[in-house]
This record gives sequence, structure tokens and C-alpha cells, in this order.
Amino acid sequence: MMEQNVEWQSRTELLGGREFLMNLSDAHVLVVGLGGVGGYAAEMLCRAGVGEMTIVDGDRVRPSNRNRQLIALTSTEGRHKTDLFEARLKDINPAVKLHKITEFLREGRMDEVLQTHYDYVVDAIDTLSPKVFLIAKTLERGYPLVSSMGSGGKFDPSQVRVDDISKSYNCKLAQSIRKQLHRLGIHSGFQAVFSPEKVDKDAICLVEGEENKRSAVGTISYMPPVFGMVISSVVIRDLTGRN
Repeated sequence: MMEQNVEWQSRTELLGGREFLMNLSDAHVLVVGLGGVGGYAAEMLCRAGVGEMTIVDGDRVRPSNRNRQLIALTSTEGRHKTDLFEARLKDINPAVKLHKITEFLREGRMDEVLQTHYDYVVDAIDTLSPKVFLIAKTLERGYPLVSSMGSGGKFDPSQVRVDDISKSYNCKLAQSIRKQLHRLGIHSGFQAVFSPEKVDKDAICLVEGEENKRSAVGTISYMPPVFGMVISSVVIRDLTGRN
């Protein structure tokens, strides 16, 4: 339960009211992926007052992260993202109940992680197979889910939208996810954050030596954060009945 008269939450309470804050304080949200999208989503959820969070990422900060990721600085290169976010989120809200998992989740581990009850699951994974597994396993357990589609190659934040995955379009990642999910008998049932803005083929290149990626897509500083903030708004509004 939330402490009474917490000054740092006074502006949030002024906007949403006491019950709004209590609903967030009592919630447990799982955020998988702490990159440009998931990192901003995690921080916005913490700043809004979500009382319990589980954060998952196996990656370390790299120089190429610095153009868009919240914790990517010259001083943090080489450090685990989960460690950096653990310190950052607890510095925002020392009372937050935080669990961290410093690994890339594979199919078997997802079952284990999802044995815990979550009031919401945020999918900010950027590779196809683990993303599909997480979506399928989350829906199997009946947890509310919001999933990020591709923010790379996009420039226009006004085109970002939220809809059921079945209504996403003009996004190659969403198309691939729908195809894989259809094979599992899943056609709808969770919110996707996506942009139909077309991606220039010159913004995509093949990469070598990456454990979880075969290609890289160019990104601009503000687009992944926009996706992350829209995701956090979906979670917050759903948990507090504001949708």
C-alpha cells in the first residue's frame, strides 16, 4: 500500500486522485526489454507510482545506444542495463518493490518468469522469436499485455498509434509477429503500439556478431522514447480505468 502524503506524487494525485495512485501502487508490472522503448516505459511507470516492477534485459550499454536510450552515457558503457535501471528507479521511488532479471529470456525461462502474477506485461523485445514466445505465454496466462512494434526507421511521432495487433499495418515487425502468432492460433487479444510510417530501405543494414540480431535499423533520438511513453500510458490508463 502507498504511504500517505508522499510529496513527490502530489502532482500525480492532483491529476488523477487518491484512488488513481492507490491502483498504481498496488500493481505489479513486468517490463521485458530495457532499450530505447522499454527503458522509457519502465521509468514512466515508476514515476507514475507503480508499486512493484520486474525488469528484464540481458544486454549491456553500447556506444550505439547513446542516440536514443535513457541510461546510455559514456560513463555507463559496458554496464548491465538492469543494474543501471535498478539504481535509477530506486532513486526515483525508494519504496518501489523492484525485481531484476539480467538475461535474455528464452522460451523455457518465460514460463518460469510468468509464474508470478502480473497486473500488466510490457513487451519491448526487439527480436522476433523471444517476442512471439513472450506474447503467446502471456496471453496463455491471461495477463494484460501491450507490445511495441518497430520504432526504427520512423521520423514522425504523430503517426504512432495504439490498436489491437490484428489492426496493425504497414509495419514489417508487426506483420512477422502476426504471421508467427497465426501459426499458434492467436489472431488478436493484445494492444500493439506501432507506426504505419514507411521505412526507407536505406535505413536498414545487416549486422554480424550480434547474439540476437541479424539486421539493424536506423533510429532517431525521440522515436523509441515516444513508443515507450505511449506504452506506459496504455498500462497506466488501463490499471486506473482511464481508457
